[in-house]
Amino acid sequence: ARRALTGRALTYTVLVAGLIVWVLPFVWMLLGSVKTQSEILQRPPTWLPQQITWENFAQWFGPLDIGRFFTNSVVVALLTVLGNLVFCSMVGYALAKMDFPGKKLLFAVVLITLMVPGIVTFVPLFVMVSSFGLTSSYAALILPFVTTPLGVFLMRQFMLGIPDELLEAARIDGAGELRIFARVVMPLCGPPLATLGILTFLASWNNFLWPLVAAQSEDMYTLPVAISLYATGQNATDYGLLLAGSVLVIAPIILLFVFLQRYFIQGVATTGLK
Repeated sequence: ARRALTGRALTYTVLVAGLIVWVLPFVWMLLGSVKTQSEILQRPPTWLPQQITWENFAQWFGPLDIGRFFTNSVVVALLTVLGNLVFCSMVGYALAKMDFPGKKLLFAVVLITLMVPGIVTFVPLFVMVSSFGLTSSYAALILPFVTTPLGVFLMRQFMLGIPDELLEAARIDGAGELRIFARVVMPLCGPPLATLGILTFLASWNNFLWPLVAAQSEDMYTLPVAISLYATGQNATDYGLLLAGSVLVIAPIILLFVFLQRYFIQGVATTGLK
């Protein structure tokens, strides 16, 4: 009993220490967002602000017009999530429950694509988007990521666990494949859909390099691009402005995860994605 109690205490100590290490940067970011530039740069640094200022947030909501960049990020993220939920589910259903020539080869291509770094396809993708004249548009920011191999793999793995007898019963009743997919399969896919939605939203919301290149006009900048360009100048970085912008970027992500964490954990567990 003493050994078990010691082991539990050690486990909790390690977990608490890890939590503190993980939380400290966010605490520093939040406190730094209400400090002046001189206070952030002073040595030795201080945790608590000597005088709270909201000037950093006022600049984002005033002259810099963060609402425009926030709208771009929301539109791009939501449409990308919607596309992944629909198309990844369709491809996953086909790979899991339908028989057609080249099925194994197609799944092998999906697995191979999972192992290819995104930066490898960056230049060809930009050339393709440019050749279609889509730069500086929502289409350029959304279409390249409307379906992902990870999403296809995630949905396929979950749909493999849906009983074939359930689908056969629907076919006997005269339902077509599209109706089976929409009325039978999709209502059972709540956890993996939530997981896919969160992962896709995170990737789209935090995406920096592609919007920096594809959004060649200021009107199409997303939040990460706007924060990088306006808070970091050629000669100096406005750290207060940068930290305030980071708070505004990360707040929706934290809220999303808090509300959907139960579905996210359940989806990861049921699909075997470790």
